[in-house]
Amino acid sequence: MTSVSRPAGPAATPSSRSSKVNLLPKDLGSLARGLPPAEPGTLFVLGSNGGMSVAPDAGFPVVFGRNEPDVHVCVGADDPHVSRRHGYLTFEGSQWVLTNVGRLPIRFPGSRLVLGGDRAELPVAYTPLFIVAPQQEHLLEVRIAAKVPPPSADGGYEADTRRRDVWSLSPVERLVLVCLSQRYLRDDPQPQPLTWAQVADELSELRPAEKWTWRRAAHVVVNVRKRLSGRVRGLLEEEVPPPVGNTLNHNLIMELLVTTTLGKTDLLLLDEESAE
Repeated sequence: MTSVSRPAGPAATPSSRSSKVNLLPKDLGSLARGLPPAEPGTLFVLGSNGGMSVAPDAGFPVVFGRNEPDVHVCVGADDPHVSRRHGYLTFEGSQWVLTNVGRLPIRFPGSRLVLGGDRAELPVAYTPLFIVAPQQEHLLEVRIAAKVPPPSADGGYEADTRRRDVWSLSPVERLVLVCLSQRYLRDDPQPQPLTWAQVADELSELRPAEKWTWRRAAHVVVNVRKRLSGRVRGLLEEEVPPPVGNTLNHNLIMELLVTTTLGKTDLLLLDEESAE
């Protein structure tokens, strides 16, 4: 297992390398929504209390874990299951590499796990990483700046078939999905989707004139799953092993959370409606 030298501390680290290593504020927002101008290959890492950006030629390992004074990026600060120094990110050769030196595994989107002592290459893209603790998963956002392509003849518009960071939802779809996934958005330690009956009951209270039933709520969600299934696996019954249970809705919710299609601010839809 590779040893990690003690970081000087997040506040002091960038002083000698201000052009290569910089702090990211806590209120930056999700890295999934984009990046400031940066050299191709620049690593952006964001935890619960801010983060860092590091140029690929800085020769600077980014250490993350729960002990904020002893790491560069804090994650899982209040969870003793997360190691004080859980892992680090280094630029090796031509790519960034994740090394897990903690006890708990680190999950990539989907089901791929990086166990303690293991390493994994990071793609040049947005990659949410999750430290898998017993009560909840702790998010560490990572994004590597890509080379900006030259403008095309049509002005640089993206083709419709290119995957976007955020999925498009209609107002009704967003309302139903926020209701379905509210336990995830409210930081339930072991979240599960609401049942169709619970969704229908809550929507009926929020919007009594719309005559919500469990079948109508289910129909809205099933349509979203089918629409995303061409580019996201695990949303169709034939793609998951039995018993299916809540798996399909759980997989959909995780996709919407990982891509920041849904966020905590969407809970205002429920709160505003209930206040009327």
